[in-house]
Amino acid sequence: MSNERVQLAHGSGGKLSHDLIKDVMWPAFANEILGEMNDGAQLHISGCRLAFSTDSYVVKPLFFPGGDIGKLAVCGTVNDVAMNGALPLYLSAGFVLEEGFPIADLQRIVASMQQAAKEAGVHIVTGDTKVVEKGAVDGIYINTAGIGKIMDGIHISGKNALPGQNIILSGYLGEHSLAVMGERHGLQFPQSVRSDCAPLNGLVEAMLTAVPKVAVLRDPTRGGLATTLNEIALQSGVGIMLEETHIPISSAVQAACDILGFDPLYLANEGKMVVFVEPESTNQVLDIMQQHVYGSEARVIGTVVKEPRGQVGLRTRIGGVRLLDMLVGDQLPRIC
Repeated sequence: MSNERVQLAHGSGGKLSHDLIKDVMWPAFANEILGEMNDGAQLHISGCRLAFSTDSYVVKPLFFPGGDIGKLAVCGTVNDVAMNGALPLYLSAGFVLEEGFPIADLQRIVASMQQAAKEAGVHIVTGDTKVVEKGAVDGIYINTAGIGKIMDGIHISGKNALPGQNIILSGYLGEHSLAVMGERHGLQFPQSVRSDCAPLNGLVEAMLTAVPKVAVLRDPTRGGLATTLNEIALQSGVGIMLEETHIPISSAVQAACDILGFDPLYLANEGKMVVFVEPESTNQVLDIMQQHVYGSEARVIGTVVKEPRGQVGLRTRIGGVRLLDMLVGDQLPRIC
């Protein structure tokens, strides 16, 4: 890639993002922990198992139905820590501010961060602020890092998927992407189309306390459900078969996608997760998820299969099978 230049699509979370990591980042930083390629690092320190994750947040507009960049920054990192089977404890917050950014907007953003942190039960304990010349950034960028304690007896990894496991999705897809895009471009979507941005650690804790042998957890953010499942299929060397009729997509989101030409399976989500679990535990996990506010629409959407390895298929409503590849570039304008 030495003769190429960075494109916006390198930040999409899809194939170009993976190529950038594989060809540029991995050769420089390769180590055993990074090689696990999960949503965060799983660390063993003095007999304690910790999960550590970081992410940077850029979104336009900064405020949108159901959330804002501050809520997004807290929930996104809390969820990445939780997807490692950990109880998130502490966050850092780094701000890059553009000269001239309204203080009132900054106050609104940090208040939203504090509210999200309170709901998640975490504390923002350290941070940093930089101010750059006008035009150097788009208002505000936020980086958050999080650390949490992995629950005893829990071993979550994208490498744990095995044939026969069921795949559960916690709720409806695509709402976050459309809410942000609608606000950006002045599109009139139904009021029900709001960002699903939410902290999932409470749901994860309830689920893992009852069923410690959950194999894989992952939140389908950039690149959507299809890209996330491709990542897991490649990590575990398995195939995945989804049932189109089982995947929860609201009529409002589906109608908007039909009009605009988007595929909801590739739209980003900020308050959903997929769970890989053995058949004998599936009903128990579903029951726990459906009793929680952020899992009330959970359902089984597919299974892990032996072949074809590293690929995801979708059994359509008419009985055919459609191959779901990893997102190559940007399906729609950058939203996170």
